[in-house]
Amino acid sequence: MDGFLYLYVFVLAAFTGYEIIGRVPVILHTPLMSGSNFVHGIVLVGAMVVLGHAEGTTEKIIGFIAVLLGAGNAAGGYVVTERMLEMFKPSEKKGEAK
Repeated sequence: MDGFLYLYVFVLAAFTGYEIIGRVPVILHTPLMSGSNFVHGIVLVGAMVVLGHAEGTTEKIIGFIAVLLGAGNAAGGYVVTERMLEMFKPSEKKGEAK
């Protein structure tokens, strides 16, 4: 029954996340990206805890992939946020010194 419960929570979380993010106005995407990077960091810590408790080889492989994907997602989120924030900085005019 535990496996079914985990699957149920996963599907419920995925559906809820899709519904919430799908209704966000475009103007709020940059602040939400910064907030979601924090959540990705928590997901990464959770993946590391699960990997630490893995016993079998299959569990360790899946846990390692989860940590790898979580780290890439968190780092990529910060890169995208930085690029988005660069778009809002005023551009320098030609001939002006820095």
